[in-house]
Amino acid sequence: SSETQLCSNLSFKTETHGITFRIQISVKELLDTDVVLKLLFHLPVNYPSILPDICVNSDQLTRAQCMDVKDKLLEQAEKHLSEPMVHELVLWIQQHLKYLIRQSAAVCNEKTTLSRGASTEDGIWMLFLHLDHMRAKAKYVKTVEKWASDLRLTGRLMFMGKIILILLQGDRSNIKEYLILQKTSKVDVDSSGKKCKEKMISVLRETKVQSQHTRFQTFEVKDYSTLDELQKEFEVAGLTTLFSEFVPPLLK
Repeated sequence: SSETQLCSNLSFKTETHGITFRIQISVKELLDTDVVLKLLFHLPVNYPSILPDICVNSDQLTRAQCMDVKDKLLEQAEKHLSEPMVHELVLWIQQHLKYLIRQSAAVCNEKTTLSRGASTEDGIWMLFLHLDHMRAKAKYVKTVEKWASDLRLTGRLMFMGKIILILLQGDRSNIKEYLILQKTSKVDVDSSGKKCKEKMISVLRETKVQSQHTRFQTFEVKDYSTLDELQKEFEVAGLTTLFSEFVPPLLK
């Protein structure tokens, strides 16, 4: 039997645009391992006639599994439209999480088999970003590394003086997902030390990887002391044009 418990970890934040609160639950999975789900509900002013926004996080689940759990919760929420539903949704996910994880793993294996053909059509894509600054650098770098790993993206996070560049390669859908995360997650802190979203980001290039480009095998964080060093990194990857088009103007 699936033993579930609702942790007392519940925090509220009231806003003029509704109420946001977090609930943390611990659920026993099929193999009796604990899965800790962090659920964030944003109830708009017109809730429950309008569905809540839901965000799902868990250290034990992959990003794709968290997205799956979120989709299923929103499906359930639609059945309870116009009646208070948060308690119902929490109970539902406690009872059904283990089946969702199992389903999601099966679908994932199936997709991997199918997508080998499909993803080659779309090819490998490249994303080139410029960040204005990182105040909480260690945390920010760790977050970018985790996203790249979860989304199976390779490339570089590059620091040279005050210049911060991110170059990523991977499936087009994963590149898109990364960009959403980068723009909507609280990855940094503002001048008063409060968590904030990345607003100072420029997408320099989003394009299909061409045959003359070298594929990066891993994702690495690198510091460069000179422009020459940075340029060599681009040259080795067959990206000299990309470098000359975007990097020198950033030095002005």
